Amino acid sequence: MALSLDPEIAQALAPMAGAMADATPPAVGDIAARRAMWEPIIGAAGTAQPIPDDVKTSEHHTTADDGARITMRWYTKDGAAPGPAVLFFHGGGYIFGHIDLFDGPVSRYVSASGVPMLSVEYRRAPEHPFPTPLEDAYSALRWLHAHAAELGVDRDRIGVMGDSAGGGMAAGLTILARERGDPKIARQILIMPMLDDRTTTPDPHIAPHLLWSYDDSLTAWPALLGEAAGGPGVPATAAPARLEDATGLPPAYIEVGQLDVFRDEDAAYATKLSRAGVPVEFHLHPGAPHEFDSIAFTSDVARRAITDRIRVLKSI
Repeated sequence: MALSLDPEIAQALAPMAGAMADATPPAVGDIAARRAMWEPIIGAAGTAQPIPDDVKTSEHHTTADDGARITMRWYTKDGAAPGPAVLFFHGGGYIFGHIDLFDGPVSRYVSASGVPMLSVEYRRAPEHPFPTPLEDAYSALRWLHAHAAELGVDRDRIGVMGDSAGGGMAAGLTILARERGDPKIARQILIMPMLDDRTTTPDPHIAPHLLWSYDDSLTAWPALLGEAAGGPGVPATAAPARLEDATGLPPAYIEVGQLDVFRDEDAAYATKLSRAGVPVEFHLHPGAPHEFDSIAFTSDVARRAITDRIRVLKSI
């Protein structure tokens, strides 16, 4: 029996699938075309569901080591008690996306969990290749720790979360924080994370169902890593699948769809963490492609995934 889309996801994707079938996919390396194609889709998906009115936002800034000004958006729910907080990194293959496009998802996480979030406008490749995006993330983590008291945050209960490239960023940040000895990260929540620059061989079983394609990865990783992509010298902070010793990393929640380019690397990473004694909760969602939860948000599998994420957020 061949792999196939979950019926509810297939129904939600039908209008988009028709439009994509008539369009020529961007060529490998064409970053401008991917930005033009995907950012409107992300924006529309983010506002397809109601944005909660019980979440307030405020703008903050920090300075990266190279002097750049990093914008961050703080989301908090009315009446939330002091406690945990989460640093959030948006997806987009490291090459597209902005925090504005993710206002909806972040607000909904905060409203449902009561856990405040700091969304980070990290700089994007190829204009800002590795390690710049990760250093922006690290600067934001240090800022959140430094301002925890005034924000009503327990420094020992700060987690990191991201989807797709943002999930890879969250994973890389936990490795970097471990290398540098601080700040402490209590939990890593990795949603269909992009972890391995060596995932280039197509799987024929999932190829017909992909939203993020192998060509997209062949564009994104070299944008981030340059000529080093796929070679022997890539550090684990850039591509966490390269990690050899996962000892001492924070407990992880990892999920991915079975029809996702990142499936195998995410399953392998969950195993790698487990073998190092890191507590891991791992979900493989059958019939689900990349970003299924934002496109088919009324599907049963998306509802279950969101429920799990909220549960984990509350547990930090």
